[in-house]
Formats: sequence, C-alpha cells, structure tokens
Amino acid sequence: MPTISSQEFANLLPDSNLLASDEPEMESSLHYLQAMLLVSCLEWLWRDRDDFFIGANLTVYFSRQQLKNRDFRGPDFFLVKNTQRQPRRSWVVWEEDGKYPDIIIELLSESTAEVDRTTKRQLYQDRFRTPEYFWFDPESLEFVGLRLIGNCYQEIPNQPQGKWSETLELYLAILDGQLRFFKPDGELVPTPQESAVRAGEATARANEEAARANEEATRANKEATRAKEEATRANKEATRAKEEVTRANKEATKANEAAARAERESAIAKQEVEQLKAKLQELGIDPG
Repeated sequence: MPTISSQEFANLLPDSNLLASDEPEMESSLHYLQAMLLVSCLEWLWRDRDDFFIGANLTVYFSRQQLKNRDFRGPDFFLVKNTQRQPRRSWVVWEEDGKYPDIIIELLSESTAEVDRTTKRQLYQDRFRTPEYFWFDPESLEFVGLRLIGNCYQEIPNQPQGKWSETLELYLAILDGQLRFFKPDGELVPTPQESAVRAGEATARANEEAARANEEATRANKEATRAKEEATRANKEATRAKEEVTRANKEATKANEAAARAERESAIAKQEVEQLKAKLQELGIDPG
C-alpha cells in the first residue's frame, strides 16, 4: 500500500474551521455542572496565563478514520498546555502541531462508564499518550486517577489531600459530592463566584476591623484628651500650690522680719530701761 506524507494526509481532511464539536449533550445537569465547575475553577486560577486551552465536551479530531466513523466521543474535560489560549470549535490535532491533551477527565454515567473505563482508557494511553487520565462519577462518587508510566497507565495513589496531578500541579479530591482542585498547600481552588464571596467577606472583615480600629482610636483620643485635661488641671493645681507656698514663704519671711524687728526693738527698749535705771540710781532715786 502506498504511503502519504502528513501534509498530504492533512490535505485530505476537512478544514479545521469546519470541524465543529460533534458531541451529544451531557448525561444530566449534574454532569454539566461538574464539567463547568472544573473549567471555571482552572480558568480562574490561571486567569493571568495565555498558554493553555481547556475543552469541555469538545471533540478531539485525530485521524481520518475517526472522521469517517465518528465512533469516539470527545473528553468531558481536557487541557492542552503550551498552546494559544483562544476559542476553538473542536480540537484538531493536525492543526495544533500534533498536540494531544495533557490531562483528561471523564465524567462517568450509566451509558458511558464502561467505555470510559476500557475503550477510552486504551485510546488515551496508546494513541493520545495523555500523561494523566481521571474519571469521576458525579452520582456514585467513583474517582480514579491514572498516570502514564512507560507505555501503560498506573493508578495514582490517594494522599490525604487527594490525588496529585503532576500536569496541573494541583490535587484533585471530592468535596461535598463534587470533584474539586486543591493547591499544593491544601487550599481549595475557588470558582470566580466563590472568590468574589471570599473577597466580599474579606472586605467586610477588613471594614469591621477598620471600624473597630476607628472606635479604638476614638476611645484612645478621648482618653488622651481626658488625660491632657487632667494634666492641665494638675498643672494648675501645682501652680496654685506653688503660688500658695510662695505666698506662705513671703508671709513667713515677713513674720520673721517682724519678729526680728520686735526682738531688736525689745532689746533697745530693755537697754534704754537699764540706762534709765542707772541714771536714777546716780540721782539717788530708787528705780524700783
């Protein structure tokens, strides 16, 4: 059989712009909400990056035979790293430098569980060579993680925080019946809505703290004012006391001076009396 080059093969295939996703609706609203939860959380976490693409229930086109048979559904959730972050109607491998998903998450349902556990597992392992494959049943909460080691998938062990994804550098674990992403430190990766609620709560807490701080500052200012008033009153009292002491000292000085004058005057009077007695005695008069 003659062979053809990859470019000739690609030329035989429809234009990727015409290859819209050929996926049916998800099994239930529970499956849809779970897929959107995974997408929104990772999109929010990586909102500052532009080097990835996330697909949800989009067809991955990878071969001419697949185009002919349409026998494989696209993953419920997949991520391709090191690519442009832009909208796509599907993922067409030959138009994306041969890139396949780096991680796939399938949401099991009654009609797809067996295929997801067997046929798709084999496809993702042997053809896609997707490094990590997880499946999760939103109803039974069955959760399995597989990592490509060599040529085969090996189950990812459970850890206290969940199952570690080397591709995402995040843990995956079940919380309140939903599959969620967790950061290496165990912190939940929030949805934009949860993040907004957290931000609102943080703002409310900050406002409460600011209000309490203002109240404390007001009380402190009042206490400082009262203390200043007390200090002013104390200074006035001290000034008055000092003035009283000064006045008392002046009065004491005056009294001392008066006592000294009285003492001097008494001494003078006594001396004059003695002199008078002496004169009387000279005159032969008894001074009595």
